[in-house]
Amino acid sequence: MGPLVLNTRPDTDSAELLTELEQRGYRHLSAPMLNINFPPIERPVDIAPYQGVVFTSANGVRAFTKLSEDRNLTAYCVGDATARMCKLCGFDDVYSANGDIHDLAALILRMVDAKQGPLFHPAARKPAGDLGEMLKTRGYRVDRQTVYEAEESKTLPDPVISALRNHDIDAILFFSPRTAESFAKLVQRYNLQQDLSETNAICLSPAVQSKISDLTWHRTLVASQPTQEYLLSELGSLS
Repeated sequence: MGPLVLNTRPDTDSAELLTELEQRGYRHLSAPMLNINFPPIERPVDIAPYQGVVFTSANGVRAFTKLSEDRNLTAYCVGDATARMCKLCGFDDVYSANGDIHDLAALILRMVDAKQGPLFHPAARKPAGDLGEMLKTRGYRVDRQTVYEAEESKTLPDPVISALRNHDIDAILFFSPRTAESFAKLVQRYNLQQDLSETNAICLSPAVQSKISDLTWHRTLVASQPTQEYLLSELGSLS
């Protein structure tokens, strides 16, 4: 049997990851640290003023499809998974920063003329960084609208608790600061602090790693670039 890996991503973002893990020979458990909720849409958004739409997650794309039927705007995406979701939803003009929010800001600075109009950003209530503030001083206007909620999980599944206490989990994957922070809180709640010393933490970025740095791990690894591909490369280095 292959190593056992714990996935902490929301269910809505996990299908591709779990398939990839299986193809690489890993067993997996899931404990989503964030629950994604899409509130009812009161009225469609008027996208006429915008020259493009900015997506910092695949859930933002899913939410946008409920806000508007228009797919003619250019889509600027934080990463390849988000870009793939755009194409699945009917966008043709799609660009990926293949990184994090800072890479996305750099992509916009290279490709977008601020004088041609504002950008629309459908986002979570608590986004990972303020893209609008990052670009404001360069003359860009980014209109952010909350289109989904990412609520922290309050519990761990029983099979995950048992696997942690039995030291059966070889590695835990963390893709965002909020998922890592939520996991750290649940470790405290379930008194699992002494049960991670044989488990490896694989983090998407240093910002993610900082949220679980107070826990005692066997090893903590950080992807050299903030993408799923590089995170899984770090996982593979443990073999």
